[in-house]
Amino acid sequence: MSNVHHIDERNNKAVEDARLDCASEWLAKLDRGLTKPEKDALQLWLAQSYKNVEVLLEVAHLWDKMGELSRLSDLFPQSQSRQKRLPVWLGALAVALSFFQEAFNFSFFYPVNRSAVVAKQLNFQTGVGESKDIILPDKSEITLNTNSFVQIRYTRDSRVINLLRGEIHINVAHDKARPLSVIAGDKVIQAVGTAFNVEVGEKQIELIVTDGKVLVAEQSSSQPSSLQKNGTNKLGKFLSNNSTAVSKGEKLDLSFKGKIAKHVEKVDPIDVAASLSWRKGSLIFRGESLADAMAEISRYTNIDFELSDDERLTRVQVAGMFKTGDVKGLLEVLNNNFNISYERISPDKIRLNYADPSASI
Repeated sequence: MSNVHHIDERNNKAVEDARLDCASEWLAKLDRGLTKPEKDALQLWLAQSYKNVEVLLEVAHLWDKMGELSRLSDLFPQSQSRQKRLPVWLGALAVALSFFQEAFNFSFFYPVNRSAVVAKQLNFQTGVGESKDIILPDKSEITLNTNSFVQIRYTRDSRVINLLRGEIHINVAHDKARPLSVIAGDKVIQAVGTAFNVEVGEKQIELIVTDGKVLVAEQSSSQPSSLQKNGTNKLGKFLSNNSTAVSKGEKLDLSFKGKIAKHVEKVDPIDVAASLSWRKGSLIFRGESLADAMAEISRYTNIDFELSDDERLTRVQVAGMFKTGDVKGLLEVLNNNFNISYERISPDKIRLNYADPSASI
């Protein structure tokens, strides 16, 4: 007797969520290659329900992972005639469908309601000095700055990006029915269709809005994480109009925890461009102190910069454009334009000194 019990899956959200979780996990495993036991497990999972195949295809198509599915070709025996007529990955999946006796709508070949397809959680990260552009399932676009880490969850009702480290800029695809929320610290930054930048720094969170308007609110700690006093889900439903509003050309600095100081600043368009110059691989400074400029430059390299104990260095203001990660070019500019020399203390530490006018590196 089979120990597999069939249930009515049409209205069983838990089953559908579990199916989507499994599909996402299998795509991640295909990325790095399957072991023999994993191949056997995937073959069994595909054989259990035609919906498993549908969801795997839909999630792969949404997240541009169809190439990874070509690795399924050795999971199923293929006839010579099918190999001749079909691409490898499609042949493999067509044979997979032979496990099922019932007819069904193979939705990959037909228009799909993309908002109904969920990759429950996908993680993206960048190394030091690296940036990454990502197109999300709803066509929102995010750019990760150096040393950043995000977790992304999409459901039928919400779009949630958890910024755990670093900095992102996001162009939000317009969707009135499904707000997009960025979680940073205990703050929720929410938009329907706009563009903004969020940086999680050492001491605070910086929000700059480059288009449209966003709302900012705190997550409640006294209520369960998904429910607030008014019964709304702050991660998935619209924030109250009492939330702090930040519009295009405005900036708001946020603490990691506690009340939001509703001190929204207007930002000069040139300063906005300078703050976001990292998206073009450059850093623009407009009179920052040497200490602040070097702290920002350090984010893009594994080298730490240390200022010598010289009061003159505290009076140096940096103005100019630097390429991210170009340490040699940076040191040349500091020497030629700011009269600052350097000494290498260790392979990953450089000390800056105020140089004599005739000194060169």
